[in-house]
Amino acid sequence: MTTATATKTTTRPAATRSGPVEPRWSFPKVAIVVGAVILAAIWLVPLLWALITSLKPEPETTLIPITWFPEDPTTAAYQGVIDQGDLIRWFFNSTIVAVLVTALTLLVSVLAAYGFSRTEFPGRRALFALMIAGILVPPQVLIVPLFQEMTGLGLVDTYWGIVLPQVVAPVMVFVLKKFFDGISRDYEDAARVDGATRWRIVWSVMVPMSRPILVAVGIFTFIGAWNNFLWPFIVTTDPSMMTIPVGLANVQGSYGLRYAQIMASAVLGGLPLLIVYALFQRHVVRGVGDAGIKG
Repeated sequence: MTTATATKTTTRPAATRSGPVEPRWSFPKVAIVVGAVILAAIWLVPLLWALITSLKPEPETTLIPITWFPEDPTTAAYQGVIDQGDLIRWFFNSTIVAVLVTALTLLVSVLAAYGFSRTEFPGRRALFALMIAGILVPPQVLIVPLFQEMTGLGLVDTYWGIVLPQVVAPVMVFVLKKFFDGISRDYEDAARVDGATRWRIVWSVMVPMSRPILVAVGIFTFIGAWNNFLWPFIVTTDPSMMTIPVGLANVQGSYGLRYAQIMASAVLGGLPLLIVYALFQRHVVRGVGDAGIKG
């Protein structure tokens, strides 16, 4: 005698979406994409033009009508820039200056931002307001007193003479302070329960939690220090202490107006920044996004 057991199968109703289904490509999305493409093209065209012009023979750069692509591409402009200046030394100087400025700016900014965000002391609000007011002061206003100070300290034509005036960055302190404000104090309380000092809390709690924004701040500081022309131009007279922007400007000024070499200089000077940004692009975007959310 066989007994058949019937299995009862139950089927779940298909999930239904409430409300109208949003089309994949709506007009606002298309408009945003088109606008982004246009802005990207506006940003890329000058870079492409500089690269193409740097590959042209010098007489071809002044032809009328203007041609986009060179008839006989050549790297003579790059060779001329390299032969006329101490390019390797200038790259080394720019790297040393940019790295020192970035490291010291991060150190000073982290400590100042933590002090404004987490400590209470008399005059804190007034001091923070004064620091914010420093953002409004044009750097050019401080050129003369800074140069007199560096001369008095004997720091002209030295790395420290180029680096130290660029270390204080009120805008970076403000950004980090707003980010620290968004971090819960529970983490610090837990660290204090474990016996951590305030110094340990800064470097073992706040800094690791702020890594994305620190990377973004570091990259922006590095780019600003690398591109800085005015202060290194004023504080250096020795060609062996010049940075890339100052050295390339002197090469251009010494040999007249040569468009291909000017564009070759611009490409060589900006190439390291493009590499740095390409390597850390994800960190920059994440850091800026987190700063907007936290702040």
